[in-house]
Amino acid sequence: MGNRGMEELIPLINKLQDAFSSIGQSCNLDLPQIAVVGGQSAGKSSVLENFVGRDFLPRGSGIVTRRPLILQLVNNIAEYAEFLHCKGKKFVDFDEVRAEIEAETDRITGSNKGISPIPINLRVYSPNVLNLTLIDLPGMTKVAVGDQPPDIEHQIRDMLLQFITKESCLILAVTPANTDLANSDALKIAKEVDPQGLRTIGVITKLDLMDEGTDAKDILENKLLPLRRGYIGVVNRSQKDIDGKKDIRAALAAERKFFLSHPAYRHMADRMGTSHLQRTLNQQLTNHIRDTLPGLRSKLQSQLLSLEKEVEEYKNFRPDDPTRKTKALLQMVQQFGVDFEKCIEGSGDQVDTNELSGGARINRIFHERFPFELVKIVFDEKELRREISHAIKNVHGVRQVKTGLFTPDLAFEVIVKKQIVKLKTPCLKCIDLVIQELINTVRQCTNKLNSYPRLREETERIVTTHIREREGKTKDQVCYQDDNSIVIRKGWLTLHLSIMKGGSKEYWFVLTAESLSWYKDEEEKEKKYMLPLDNLKLRDVEKGFMSTKHIFAIFNIEQRNVYKDFRQIELACDSQEDVDSWKASFLRAGVYPEKDQVETEEAAPAETFSMDPQLERQVETIRNLVDSYIGIVNKSIRDLMPKTIMHIMINNAKDFIHSELLAYLYSSGDQNSLMEESADQAQRREEMLRMYHALKEALHLIGDITASTVSTPLPPPVNDSWIPESSPTPQHRPPPAATQPPNRPPVARGPTPGPPVNPTQAFGAPLNPSPAFGAPPIPSRPVPPGGAFNSHQDPFSAPPQIPSRPARVPPGVPSRRPPGAPSHRPTIIRPAEPSLLD
Repeated sequence: MGNRGMEELIPLINKLQDAFSSIGQSCNLDLPQIAVVGGQSAGKSSVLENFVGRDFLPRGSGIVTRRPLILQLVNNIAEYAEFLHCKGKKFVDFDEVRAEIEAETDRITGSNKGISPIPINLRVYSPNVLNLTLIDLPGMTKVAVGDQPPDIEHQIRDMLLQFITKESCLILAVTPANTDLANSDALKIAKEVDPQGLRTIGVITKLDLMDEGTDAKDILENKLLPLRRGYIGVVNRSQKDIDGKKDIRAALAAERKFFLSHPAYRHMADRMGTSHLQRTLNQQLTNHIRDTLPGLRSKLQSQLLSLEKEVEEYKNFRPDDPTRKTKALLQMVQQFGVDFEKCIEGSGDQVDTNELSGGARINRIFHERFPFELVKIVFDEKELRREISHAIKNVHGVRQVKTGLFTPDLAFEVIVKKQIVKLKTPCLKCIDLVIQELINTVRQCTNKLNSYPRLREETERIVTTHIREREGKTKDQVCYQDDNSIVIRKGWLTLHLSIMKGGSKEYWFVLTAESLSWYKDEEEKEKKYMLPLDNLKLRDVEKGFMSTKHIFAIFNIEQRNVYKDFRQIELACDSQEDVDSWKASFLRAGVYPEKDQVETEEAAPAETFSMDPQLERQVETIRNLVDSYIGIVNKSIRDLMPKTIMHIMINNAKDFIHSELLAYLYSSGDQNSLMEESADQAQRREEMLRMYHALKEALHLIGDITASTVSTPLPPPVNDSWIPESSPTPQHRPPPAATQPPNRPPVARGPTPGPPVNPTQAFGAPLNPSPAFGAPPIPSRPVPPGGAFNSHQDPFSAPPQIPSRPARVPPGVPSRRPPGAPSHRPTIIRPAEPSLLD
C-alpha cells in the first residue's frame, strides 16, 4: 500500500458509518469493521486504552460495557474526542469522555446493568494512534448479577452474533493467558461463525500473570489452536497500576521490556506488544476494506437505484405549493378510484395470498353465505297445515256446509305470500354483509392516502356516506319487489283522527301480506306511513251521528300504539260492501276480526282431532304446491339478489368515486387543509432524501478512493509462520518471455514477519510502482560498463538463473540505480505501507 488512496480507506469507512448512523439506519450495508469479543475482565478495555494512550473507558466490577462502542481512531496532530450524539462538542479531558459514555449508556439501558444493541459512536483524534476502527462489545458472562434479566447470557450472545456473523467483520478474540485456551469464550463464539479461522485475530492478554514455569509460546507461535491470521500477545496494566494512575506510555515501555527479556518470547518480541497489534490491525483492516470495496460499491448502487424513482418526486418538493397540492389531489383521487375498482373486480397488481378481500369476499357472500341463510328457513309442518286449513275454510266462509269440491286458489295465494315474507330477513342480511365489505374495501384503499390524514378522513367519510345512502335504496328496492309480488289490495280509504290531530282525510292505501301503507295519492311517491301487520286485529265501529261513512278499526292485541299515540286507527268506506271487501283482504293478509279469532281458537281443538277427508286432501294439495312454488322463488331470489346489489350499490359506488368524489372533496373544505401533509410523511421524506444523498456521497467517496489507488497484487495472509525467519523474500524482474521458466512466480512475494522496512531507507528514494503486471515483459538490456555496484549488485538486474536474493538490504549501504541504467526499465516494488507502519 504505497499510495495515499489506501491510507484513506479506514477514514472512508468511518465517514460511511457516521453518515448512516446519523440518519438512524445502516442501509442494510455490512461495512468492514473489527469487533472486539471476549469474556468479562479479559482485558478488552485495557487493549483499547493502550491504543489511545488514555484512560477513557468505564471500569468496575461485573458487566461494564453494556452498549456497543464504535471506536474510531484517527491520526491527527491535535488530541481530542467527539461523540456522534454530541455533534460539534470536542472533549479534551478524557475523564469527561468516560462520564459521557456512562451517561449515554444509562440513558438507553437504565442503571440496572441491562444491555442494548444501539451503539455509541466515539471518534478519538490523536498523534499517537493509527487509523483504526473497532467495536467494543459487552463481555460474555454466565450468571445474571443484580437486576440483570435471567437471560443476560443469551442477550449478550445474540448481540455479539449480530456483529460477528457478517462476513465483512473481522473478529478480535481477546483471551487471557492465565486461562485454558480451549475454554476461551471468545475463540468458541468466533469458531461458530468463522470455522476456518479466516476472519479471526487472536489476542492473548495477561502474559505476565501466568504461573511460574509456564508460558504461551505454543499459542503465540500458532501451533496449539492455529488461526489463519495468528496470535499477538500483549501485556496490560494491572489493577494496581490502574488504581495508581500509571502512565500508559510507561506501561508500553514495560511491555516492550517484558517481551525482550522473557526467554520464551524474546525471539518473537518484534511481533508482540500493543504497538505491533495496532499496526497489524491497521494493515489487516485496510486490506479487508480493499477486498470488500467492490461488493460494497455494488450494494450501494443497488440501494441507490431502488430509491431513484421515489426520490425523483421529492427533489424539488415544496409542501406549500398550491400547484403541487392540486396535482397531488387529482392523482390520489384517481388512484383511489382505480384501487377500489381493482379490489372489487379482482384485477389488482398485488394479490393477497393470506386471506380473501374485496370482491372475493362479496362473491362468497353471494354464492355461499346468502344461499345458506335461505336454506336455514325451516317450515313448521304442523303449523303450516293448520294455516292452510284455516285459509281454505275462511275462503269459503259461511257458504260452506262441507268443504268445496275444488281446492281454492285464494288459499294457496295467501299461504304462499305469507311464506315469501320469511325470505325478507336473509335478503336484508345479505345487503348488510355486502355493505360492511364495501366499507372495509374503502378503508383498505384509503391506506395509500395516509400521507394526507385530512384527505383520507374526508374521502372515507364521503364514500361511506354514499354507500349508506345506497343501502337504504337497495333495501327499499328489495322490499318493494316483495311488496309488488304480494300486494293484496289498493284503494282509497278515509283515515279518521280527532279534530285536534288533523281530522279525517283520504289517503291511498296499499295492503300487502306484510304491511299496510298509505300515500298522498295513487302515484305512490309520497309515503305517509307504513304499518306492520304483526299482532293486528280488526273490529267493527258504529257509525257516528250524521256520518255517512261505514267504519272499521285496526288495533294491536298487545295494547301498543298503532299510529303515533293512537291505540287504534279507524278507516272509513263509502259502503258496507267496501268494508266487507277490505275485511276479506285483511283476512287474506292474516289480520283476522276480533270475534272470529275467538271462535277459531275455541274451535281449534275439535278441528285438531277431526278433519274432513276432502279438506285433508285439499290441505295436502296446497302443501305440495307451496313447497314447489317456494323452491322456485328461492332459486329466483338467489339469482336476483346479487344482480340487484351489484346494480344499485356496487356499480353505483364505483361510478360515484370516478365522477363525483372530486367535486364533493372540493366542496367539503379548504384545499390547503385537505392536502396538509402528515408529520410521519414529512419525516419519511426527509429520511429518504438523507439516505439518498448519503448513498450518493458514499459512492462518490468510494469512486475517488478507487480511482487514486494503484492496483497491486494482494499480499498473502498475515499467518506466514510457514516461512522460516531466516528465509529471504525474493524480488525479481520479469525475464524475457522466451526464457520464462514454467514454474517461475510472476510477481514478488509479500513481506516477511518482523519490523517493517521503509523502502525509502532501503533504496535511497521512493520507487515508482511498476505498470500493470499483466503486461508483456520487457527484454532485459545489458548494463553499461562502470554501472555495476562496487560493494553489491543491483537486486533488479539479477540474472534469471539465480533463484532468490535477500529481501533486506543493510541500512548503511546505498541502493541507487547505476547511472548508465535505462530510466524506462519496469519497476516492481513490494506491497508495503510505510506511511501507516512507521
